Amino acid sequence: IDFDLILENIKYLNLLAGEDICQIEHTLQGARLRQPEPLPLTLYRNGIVMCNGAFRPYQDPSTQQCLQDIMDGYFPSELQPRYPNGI
Repeated sequence: IDFDLILENIKYLNLLAGEDICQIEHTLQGARLRQPEPLPLTLYRNGIVMCNGAFRPYQDPSTQQCLQDIMDGYFPSELQPRYPNGI
């Protein structure tokens, strides 16, 4: 696992997702600015935790696919059901 590449690509993906860019949210009283919800990812020596979920060891195939997606410069494909229109 290339952790340097993962961290570099996460910075790039955060920019694509609109990090530090406010979006307009319409409310009953008008509108307000809001920042996109962050998707926390914690890297450990022996696994990851994503979106405050369960610990996932690096040997798990879904963890390997998630990290491979990031290393390839893509958002993890497992997020598609949660964000069908993209991040």
